[in-house]
Amino acid sequence: MRKVEGVKVYGLCLERLEYQIKNAFITIEQTPELCHPEKGYLLESYNTSDMDDIVDLLEIYDVVDEEKETIMEKLSEVAYNASLLVGEKLKFDFCQDGDLCIYLIPGGMKKEE
Repeated sequence: MRKVEGVKVYGLCLERLEYQIKNAFITIEQTPELCHPEKGYLLESYNTSDMDDIVDLLEIYDVVDEEKETIMEKLSEVAYNASLLVGEKLKFDFCQDGDLCIYLIPGGMKKEE
């Protein structure tokens, strides 16, 4: 894991993410069709689409308002920060069932990031 000054990842557990990423690469190697071409590989689902729940689960209490757009902007920032720390590109998005999930985007990090 990299150390980057001034980076906040709120309620994400970086150790758990690193473990999930390691296992994801093993699974993707064995079963590449599980990695969706646009979304990536599902690491974790938060089993909710309720914005209040998402704010509480990920401890993003400094959002200005709890509108979906504002929260998704914050989650994009959180995913970027976590990506810097774990060295793999991560992104938040909603799954087919409408729940918030965090995805691994294999090969998504460039050297300069």
